[in-house]
Amino acid sequence: MNALALAPRGFLKDRFAGFANEVPTALSVRGPEVGLVMLRGRAGGGGAAFNLGEASVCRATVRLATGEVGHAMILGRDAETTRIAAHLDALWQTHAWRERIEAEVVTPALAADAEALERRAEETEATRVDFFTVARGED
Repeated sequence: MNALALAPRGFLKDRFAGFANEVPTALSVRGPEVGLVMLRGRAGGGGAAFNLGEASVCRATVRLATGEVGHAMILGRDAETTRIAAHLDALWQTHAWRERIEAEVVTPALAADAEALERRAEETEATRVDFFTVARGED
């Protein structure tokens, strides 16, 4: 689910379109619907929790004819991508689709996310400033 939630919109749509002729249909159980979640933080990482703000999320639940139920909740307001992610989650639960979704969707999505994290870390490292203190001798 993490891989599907982090995957860019275009990536999921393209991969799902590649399955279009073979994918069994899914009935909507809930949504897609847009709502808000409260983001909470902690001062210093260990202090008292406080409300940081709200974020838009979209969630969807679908059911395949064979009974598998897929869920998705994605940051943002993109209902179509959320429905696709829920459909892929339901398909992943079937033995016939699991390996294909792992190979063609999950693994590339996780690799792209790791690459983006590495790129951000390199950009951050390039702007790092090392502060040091010069000890003064007694005059």
